[in-house]
Amino acid sequence: MMMVVLLKRLMKTLMMRFSRPNGSSSSYHKIDKTESMRLEMKHRKAEKLIAKTLENADRGTYKGFVF
Repeated sequence: MMMVVLLKRLMKTLMMRFSRPNGSSSSYHKIDKTESMRLEMKHRKAEKLIAKTLENADRGTYKGFVF
């Protein structure tokens, strides 16, 4: 019986902790992208493209570009 009471109390505490407060759409503020963030995203995109190109070149069957 005591275990049920403790479990109910735990559930109530968790529900209060994880429920969203009324009137607030989100609990964080959106951060604008800085120039370094944009540069990092471009860098990651370029790395993925280079990796894909190298995979296709190693395969030898890719005929995407004809020179």
